[in-house]
Amino acid sequence: MDIIGQHSTIFYVLAFSFGLFLCWSIGANDVANTMGTAVGSGAISVRQALILAAVMELAGAYLAGGAVTATIAKGILADTLFEPAPQLLVFGMIGALLAAGIWLMIATMLGWPVSATHSIIGAVCGVGVAALGFGAVKWDKMTEIVASWFISPLLGAVVAWSLTLSIRKLIFNNENPIAQARRWAPMYAFLVGWIVSLVTISTGLKHVNIFLSDFEGQLLSALIGIVLAIVARLMMNRIRLEEREDREFHFASVERLFVPLMVFTGAAMAFAHGSNDVANGIGPLAAVVQIIETQAVSSKSAVTPFMLFIGGVGIVFGLATHGYKIMATIGRGITELTPTRGYSATIAASFVTVAASGMGLPVSTTHIAVGAVMGVGIARGIGAIDLRVIGGIVLSWFITVPVAAILAAIAFHILRTIFG
Repeated sequence: MDIIGQHSTIFYVLAFSFGLFLCWSIGANDVANTMGTAVGSGAISVRQALILAAVMELAGAYLAGGAVTATIAKGILADTLFEPAPQLLVFGMIGALLAAGIWLMIATMLGWPVSATHSIIGAVCGVGVAALGFGAVKWDKMTEIVASWFISPLLGAVVAWSLTLSIRKLIFNNENPIAQARRWAPMYAFLVGWIVSLVTISTGLKHVNIFLSDFEGQLLSALIGIVLAIVARLMMNRIRLEEREDREFHFASVERLFVPLMVFTGAAMAFAHGSNDVANGIGPLAAVVQIIETQAVSSKSAVTPFMLFIGGVGIVFGLATHGYKIMATIGRGITELTPTRGYSATIAASFVTVAASGMGLPVSTTHIAVGAVMGVGIARGIGAIDLRVIGGIVLSWFITVPVAAILAAIAFHILRTIFG
């Protein structure tokens, strides 16, 4: 306890600084998942994606980022073991923030879309072992996480593959694909509004003390979907179709009609991502603040609006400075995307995220997004996928947890040596 009291100011500074750094890293790597398909499909430019994602991510993080975090470090550590020596948990959470941030920035520089969630989980796991041995980690939870590495991208690929084939059957494989696009695109827009609204309602509104029943949530989501379908139809009516483009590429007009759907999907997913993943950066920060202020270890830590604002600013800054690297990998590196293909990948990622959240599966937005883009490529044939890019991405997934754990353990020992 004396250690915490003597150095509380330093711990505050370190926790907020490293928390901001991790959120910056999340913005540089993880946020690009929400906009990569829109950019790669040509629906919007990189500059437009950065502005749109920055606004929506900050809004999601600040307005619906959460009043209370989940259990410390997402239930990875047996926090009761730290009660006799809470300073060890302070060292651990600060070290985890730094380690996860460093790994995410390294991955970003290499153009690898890794999971921010798995980075912080790996880091927390590493400090737990470094502090109190293997018994400090809940290994059954780690087993679920490893299983999610395989389940989430597979589900994303299957749903994206199905959506791609449905668009091909309902729109492209017809005598008048433009007329079919005008007929079916509003339905696909409804699907965007409905599913993405479920993401926000199920994970965001409860954090601003708005609680809806399952029926109310479904009804509100359906109404939002209907409104979005109407808006999309109106926007489609204003799009000018060029016959010259259709002569060069037969389905150019159809792809142009799907641009509004990509913009809506990217914006809504950015908001949902900000409301969810900001917890990866500020969760450990909140744990440190709670221990300093109460001099005790608790299974839950309050998150203040200021913390949410810090997390949101860090995410936006990271996206603006380095987000284009991951956008390029997801949007262009895996397979060639068009607005219809990008729509299929994005809405598939949204659907799988909602379904997994409902089942309580510890999935990664990154893994789902990459799997969805792969599914779109597979629908065109395995040759449409760059297997070398996929190999590098999968390798980065497997090494994320151990690398983050090692970095965090090193940071923990350095902090314990410095502060005794």
